[in-house]
Amino acid sequence: MKINFLILFSIGVIVSALSISPSLAQQKGLLIYGLQLEELEFRRGDEGEELFAWNGDAFVGTDEVKLRWLGEGEYDTATSKFEGLENRLVLQWPISPFFDIKAGFRVDTPNGPDRSYSVLGLTGLAPQWFEIDADFFVSEKGDTSARLDAEYELLITNRLILTPSAEINVAFSGDHEIGVGSGISDIEAGMRLSYDLIDRRLSPYFGVVYERKFGQTEDLAKAEGEDFEGWRAVIGTKFMF
Repeated sequence: MKINFLILFSIGVIVSALSISPSLAQQKGLLIYGLQLEELEFRRGDEGEELFAWNGDAFVGTDEVKLRWLGEGEYDTATSKFEGLENRLVLQWPISPFFDIKAGFRVDTPNGPDRSYSVLGLTGLAPQWFEIDADFFVSEKGDTSARLDAEYELLITNRLILTPSAEINVAFSGDHEIGVGSGISDIEAGMRLSYDLIDRRLSPYFGVVYERKFGQTEDLAKAEGEDFEGWRAVIGTKFMF
């Protein structure tokens, strides 16, 4: 199996930083940690498909550097298979008052072929308070891709919040074994209405999600007899501590 040097380098950087971070925390007493699930939801599609989906992260560290785990996935209740299963482990540190840079690795283990990636990204608040998360990936096979997530919270009241979101994936080189062609591969756009019950620690919501594949990725999906677009109603909750 071909091993990506960048992945090994990322692991080395994380291990080195972890050896430094505890001593900084002990000196300054600033060790912080947290866990949040931005999405924990049930999805029902326009053709009757039913899935469980999640998107969350946990972190530990200081104001100077944090170790973050980020995970997301979809589980199809009809086939009892993971449509997607992604885990990332990254180091994150600030480069400005509004943005952090992050670097690490990502492992995808769905029911299809597994993939490992090195990760370099940027996360923070853009003008007008849009939450932005941009990542660049290099796989163990040398394929490159990028992802952009954007989200905005519109306060209807202090507790009632409407959250539009969008995710776009771009592949700079195709990986047909996992059904991805070069170019814009897919998008996901959502709208969720949530109600904060306990200081944003628990927020039930409902909404709708639209997914669409494009270009070569769409052609690959059609060749396999898979759907390339669809609407899904969602109901779920956010929680954090």
